[in-house]
Amino acid sequence: MASHILPKRVYYTIFAILLFCTYLTVQIAFLDLGVMNTVAALAIAVFKATIVVLFFMHVKYSSRLTWAVVLGSIFWLGILLTLTMSDYLTRSWRTFG
Repeated sequence: MASHILPKRVYYTIFAILLFCTYLTVQIAFLDLGVMNTVAALAIAVFKATIVVLFFMHVKYSSRLTWAVVLGSIFWLGILLTLTMSDYLTRSWRTFG
């Protein structure tokens, strides 16, 4: 297993980007964007998670098998979220009586 060694400069840059994104999330929380507050916060969170997975978990320089596992897990998470939301959104359809 060959490891890919990055210079410290890259890790410090990624750390600064993550800090900036955290600051941006806090600032967006104070703005009244309506429903878009949640969308913006989740978009920033997905961006931060992607950076962490690619660089700190070394997926960017890994084999195709690692990429397949990561993509498969994202696909499975999508299935789980879809099933959970379909249950949550259809609870009002239930008729009693």
